[in-house]
Amino acid sequence: MLIYKIFRRPEWNALRDTGTTLGAPIDLTDGYIHISTAAQVTETAAKHFATESDLVLVALNTQALGPALKWEPSRGGALFPHLYRALTMADVVWDKSLPLGATGHIFPEGTL
Repeated sequence: MLIYKIFRRPEWNALRDTGTTLGAPIDLTDGYIHISTAAQVTETAAKHFATESDLVLVALNTQALGPALKWEPSRGGALFPHLYRALTMADVVWDKSLPLGATGHIFPEGTL
């Protein structure tokens, strides 16, 4: 199953350059990397990145993330995937730009 992490461009560039990340400032504060399912990621983009246009959508395979991936209740009691280890470039299945359009973020066709 694919799950999704949204990065701001500088965060994505840092991951590509170093090969590893502990996530965005919110991830560092919370102690895990916030990730979303296909059903959750559009709401995540709207809620947490509403005015940000230079984003990158990254797909991750749940099986490859191993036991450090935990499913925990979050927004509205829904279970969200949280990663309790560094994310590496080896974990990334694909990455695509996530631009902001007139009515919200434009998700790449066929990705969700």
